[in-house]
Amino acid sequence: MRPEDIDFDDKKHRRANQCYNCPALAAEAAAALAAASIVFKDTEDYSKKLVHGAEILFKFATKGQGENYSGTPDPPSHFYNSSGFWDEFVWGGAWLYCATGNSSYLQLATTPKLAKKDYAFWGGPSKGVLSWDNKHAGAQLLLSRMRIFLGYGYPYEEMLRTFQNNIDDIMCSYLPVFPTFNRTKGGMIQLNQGRPQPLQYVVNAAFSATLYSDYLEGELISGWQCGPEFYTNEALRDFARSQIDYILGKNPRAMSYIVGYGNYFPQRVHHRGASIPYGKVKYGCRGGWKWRDSRRTNPNTIVGAMVGGPDQRDGFQDMRANYNYTEPTIAGNAGLVAALVALSGGRTSKIDKNTIFYAIPPLYTLAPPPPVTWTP
Repeated sequence: MRPEDIDFDDKKHRRANQCYNCPALAAEAAAALAAASIVFKDTEDYSKKLVHGAEILFKFATKGQGENYSGTPDPPSHFYNSSGFWDEFVWGGAWLYCATGNSSYLQLATTPKLAKKDYAFWGGPSKGVLSWDNKHAGAQLLLSRMRIFLGYGYPYEEMLRTFQNNIDDIMCSYLPVFPTFNRTKGGMIQLNQGRPQPLQYVVNAAFSATLYSDYLEGELISGWQCGPEFYTNEALRDFARSQIDYILGKNPRAMSYIVGYGNYFPQRVHHRGASIPYGKVKYGCRGGWKWRDSRRTNPNTIVGAMVGGPDQRDGFQDMRANYNYTEPTIAGNAGLVAALVALSGGRTSKIDKNTIFYAIPPLYTLAPPPPVTWTP
């Protein structure tokens, strides 16, 4: 049914599930609240409320045990099951450090024991694909930002350097000269290995690549190494632009995969608010199925929604019932907006180095411990 037609009364509540052991979900929510607290830092009371909620959620997620967490993973659900929670611990810890300046969060995010449990530096190319499930690349990119702009020394430098080295490898994997990921004939990188709904992963990679190029530019670093070869930062922006251009219509079908953009875009989006007509009739949940299965174009245009995207042969079926092609998601549109903002302005738009770290106190680098006394 249309969201506008939902009218719950005391006899019929919308069902919600309770969770007592959900480390991935709670740590991800903690990361979101911590990040939002920085956005709203000038509204002090609200920002503090967000930080408070983030810290409570993170403690709930880790049971206060940090890298020694011994609880169970999130319970299974019909959709969006988490493949693990250690990456969310690193992700949540990194964002909470930015939001609070409490070094215990940075200690957790950079502890080698946690990285080992997370398989942070192993597991193949999928580790470099930022998604709703996989936070490795995002967490490591955020921690690399700290190393680049804040210049940590002992005791964090070794792990932060390892994270940045891993980000360097991830950025190399995005370049077309490397065979890590296949590409369609039209040029779309197949970050989810040819499985459906590829665009949500593509936009995240475009955003991440542009962001990393901004970090390097911000410190007047002209590029990075991929094995023996040196690539300039512009290679990352070229990659990001090529993928966003593909989504906007520079593809074999000349189709924009963003609804309402361009002259040719999906007309049968898998979205109940867009597909059920507005009128005097209020369709119930099952009553709306006839509109899901209809071949008519959507009566309502969901402007700005990015659909799931084409298949590995650049093909696309504009069918509402086939959600693999036509379903828009919040996760996908979040990455799209981020990528578009990051690319706007080009290299003339300088990155704000400091605001994200406003809560972190001045750094006083500790001296490493003296070497053990040598006894002949």
